[in-house]
Amino acid sequence: MSEKIRIALVKRKISITELATNLGTTQSNLSNKLKRDNFSEKELTQIADILNCDFKGLFVMRDTGEEI
Repeated sequence: MSEKIRIALVKRKISITELATNLGTTQSNLSNKLKRDNFSEKELTQIADILNCDFKGLFVMRDTGEEI
């Protein structure tokens, strides 16, 4: 997820500092979360909203490709 967040930040031309401010956290805290790739579904939804994206957490069946 961290890599996807970083890609979306570049595409939206938003810095980690700006994202952190919009999330109500510090740049340091957000950077640590990105390093650990440690986000709750709620945080991912908030990040998606800030980046004007939709977050779709899903499972994909390996044998059939079905998305759940």
